[in-house]
Amino acid sequence: MSSLPSRGEFIAIVAMLFASIAFSIDAMLPAFPELTAQFSPDDPNRVPLIVTIFMLGMGLGTFFTGPLSDAFGRKTVVLGTAALYILSALGALLANSLEMLLVARFMQGLGAAGPRVVALAIVRDLYAGRAMARIMSFVMVIFTIVPALAPTLGAGLIWVGGWHAVFWAFAIFATLSSGWLALRLPETLAPEDRRPFRFGALSEALREMVSHQVVRQSMIAQMLCFGALVVMISNIQPIYDAFFDRAGSFPLWFGGIAIISASASLLNAALVMKVGMRKMVTIVLTVEVILSAAMTLVLLGGVEGTALFACFVLWQTSIFFMVGLTMGNLNALGMEPMGHIAGLAASVMGALGTVGAVILAVPVGLAFDGTPLPVVAGILVFLIGALWIMSRMASREEMQQPAE
Repeated sequence: MSSLPSRGEFIAIVAMLFASIAFSIDAMLPAFPELTAQFSPDDPNRVPLIVTIFMLGMGLGTFFTGPLSDAFGRKTVVLGTAALYILSALGALLANSLEMLLVARFMQGLGAAGPRVVALAIVRDLYAGRAMARIMSFVMVIFTIVPALAPTLGAGLIWVGGWHAVFWAFAIFATLSSGWLALRLPETLAPEDRRPFRFGALSEALREMVSHQVVRQSMIAQMLCFGALVVMISNIQPIYDAFFDRAGSFPLWFGGIAIISASASLLNAALVMKVGMRKMVTIVLTVEVILSAAMTLVLLGGVEGTALFACFVLWQTSIFFMVGLTMGNLNALGMEPMGHIAGLAASVMGALGTVGAVILAVPVGLAFDGTPLPVVAGILVFLIGALWIMSRMASREEMQQPAE
């Protein structure tokens, strides 16, 4: 293998691949009003499907990108799916109906599955256990900073060139991130370690993962936590617009909250080596269930005005903070026993987590009634389920800390 880039550059490359996903989602949020006016003025609740259909495509594509990377190498699959992502982003520019735009977004999601899954497999090729969790924590810092900037950048792009400018930005961003990987990162999967692509291998991997208690529980908990995030992201702009009448300042609030939440990944990187992944996730979910229950009571209690908005912003911040303290750990917990099938495992885990999260999130989104209550209550239910799953996970230390 050619020499690897420095750890800092490696983290930056992987983070850029992950960031393309966050950028693809959050930069679209300020476009909702314009897209609603152009494509769905009579049914504004259809427009958030632009977010969920992207995630659905990404989840379905995730089933195949990992096995393909096991067969043909990590870089080949990342670059091939990046090309699909770029072409789909450009194809969206031709859409003259919401249905055509949703098809383009679905295909774009399929393309995003490559960088998402294969980047995780690349990390697993080089690191394991708590060391992997630590690397993923640093990756998540950039993953959370991008959402902070994306809505403001999206709003600026829309001001300059309408919603079309956002898709041009997607294509350019993906070109830069995949080009950086092509030039600087060597292939991390040696030819002798590659496995032929077989559809049956997916079912075999699924059976192996489902039969492993910690992996199974990690996948379910990840699905529920990610479901909470999908509900929040896909409904947050309508809440700021329809309920709080703050559509104009939404990108600034969203960006500020994301910047604050980015510190969660740094905190996790500092604590996970001492506390352990399972315990870390359990503690965070316990706190978040309490906060979400309190937010539900605030809404039911008739609090109004600035006080209600302040409570909601604090709760929204806590949800994003929770993601930084749980998702990397849940990924590492689930991937640790699956090092012998890292690509397959990353595919199955990512696919089930994403598709399951979208399936859970869509009914909550459709229940949106112009108030935050359905969103808050839905997220509370998801987090209670995730906490229950973590409470049933074996309490022994997950693994010994491996040498880096």
